[in-house]
Amino acid sequence: MGKRRKPSPPSRARLAVLTTAVAGGAVLASGTAHAEPAPTLASVKEQVDRLNEEAEQAIERFNGFQEKQQKLQGEANRIQEKVARGQDAMNELRTQLGVVGAEQYRNNGIDPGIQLMLDSDPASYLGRASVQDQVAGSWTSLLKRAQDEQRKLDQERAEAAATLADLDAVGASLNAQKSEIQGKLAQSEALLNKLSAEERAKINAQEAADRAKAAAQQAAAAERAKAADKEAADKAKAAAKEAAGKGAAAPQTASPQTSNPQTATPQSPAANTPPPAANTPAPPAAGGRAAAIVQFAYAQLGKPYGWSKTGPSSFDCSGLTGAAYRAADVSLPRTSQEQWKVGTRIGRGDLQPGDLVFFYPDLHHVGVYIGDGKMIHAPRTGKNIEVLSIGVMPYMGAVRP
Repeated sequence: MGKRRKPSPPSRARLAVLTTAVAGGAVLASGTAHAEPAPTLASVKEQVDRLNEEAEQAIERFNGFQEKQQKLQGEANRIQEKVARGQDAMNELRTQLGVVGAEQYRNNGIDPGIQLMLDSDPASYLGRASVQDQVAGSWTSLLKRAQDEQRKLDQERAEAAATLADLDAVGASLNAQKSEIQGKLAQSEALLNKLSAEERAKINAQEAADRAKAAAQQAAAAERAKAADKEAADKAKAAAKEAAGKGAAAPQTASPQTSNPQTATPQSPAANTPPPAANTPAPPAAGGRAAAIVQFAYAQLGKPYGWSKTGPSSFDCSGLTGAAYRAADVSLPRTSQEQWKVGTRIGRGDLQPGDLVFFYPDLHHVGVYIGDGKMIHAPRTGKNIEVLSIGVMPYMGAVRP
């Protein structure tokens, strides 16, 4: 058999080509594996909406902490004033105790019996002794007052320290909420900044279309409810008319005074209508408080949303509703969640202009109802105060403060 030829090793040039090819393939494969598709306009809009909603939730928490901080600061100032007055009282008592103590020290250096024997005027001495007894009684009384005042002062100082600690904790929470709000708004702005002007216009157009669709659905639902109410009223009227006709045709068995058909009064349909429920609030009087609330809200249209602002140049949602009610001499709590707790709950079918309407499960958004299924509200950062159908957002209920 012939000898098998040993394969020659690859040349350096060939190795270089192979290495480059393998590396290039690895890079290509890696780049293909990690490439992410560009986000669609719908996904960007969804992210922006979510970030803005989360920011508004944080804003209402911020408003709550801010209101609490203001109350705690007022309480701390009041307690510190009490501590200062108590300290002044203690200083005065200490001065008095020092005077009485010095007097006792000067007069009690010698035994009273010896002083009586040595005194050239015993009667005068006895008079001075009586005064000294009074001084001793004053000392005891002053000492008790000083002890009571010191205990009171210590309690007030402890109360002040606890209030200031609460104030510091609320301040830290306030700063945390502020950072969260700024972070959410920055993320939202960064997403929008990646879009072209055309893409932003498409998102705005989609928002407008969504709102128009919601408004149309709201109007259709209102028309259906109106038609159902009319149908029910027509049926009740027909039933009442039929009952009245049967009553007139029935045999007259009543007494002569009531059997005369000319004097009998047919029963009106209204007589069969049940009275309104006792807990149904009356509509606000025209030109009264409700008019002042709605007129104020209309006057703010077009002003910018400003988070944690209560006017006059910008508002957040609860800042706007609070200011509208202040225009009618009604004070509301600062946050939407606390405003929900004020007044009478109103059914959707009983809404009247001036009522407060609330949205989302955690009630973090509120507006002023103006009638016809619409409200005026401060929407979110980057938007202006506007009129909007109450069907656009998740409706939770209404309150009439």
